[in-house]
Amino acid sequence: MTNSAGQDRVREASSHGRKPNPAFEKAYAFAIRIVNAHRHLCDEKREFVLSKQFLRSGTAIGANLAEANGAISDADLSAKVSIAYKECQETKYWLSLLKDTGYITEGAFESMHGDADEIARILFSILRKTRRIRTMNSDHEQSKGQRTEEP
Repeated sequence: MTNSAGQDRVREASSHGRKPNPAFEKAYAFAIRIVNAHRHLCDEKREFVLSKQFLRSGTAIGANLAEANGAISDADLSAKVSIAYKECQETKYWLSLLKDTGYITEGAFESMHGDADEIARILFSILRKTRRIRTMNSDHEQSKGQRTEEP
């Protein structure tokens, strides 16, 4: 698959008629890398335990963002993005363990860990914004309830 064909599939998977979602697109592309790395670990390194955990957490990032795309409330969106962020952190742990046990090279680690860091920064930024908006809305609702009528 060529790079542009892969990018087209990522856009197709993320758009479903909506505007582009860079967080989802990056997570989807990352999940493809995770699946390929898992296949390599199983086929070439005969490693099945750590790689399964790595596969689950690495692909869960995009899966949770897909769920976030269908969120029914701001709280639901924030919860799904929060889970995706935590899965990203877990994936970085498995990457470190795979590197330190000799299952992946330093170069593979640096590349995938860098991608995971980028996704984590995006997700953290989304969380910060959604929670700030939620706090502002909550403060606004409280201030409406505390208004006193002028005599």
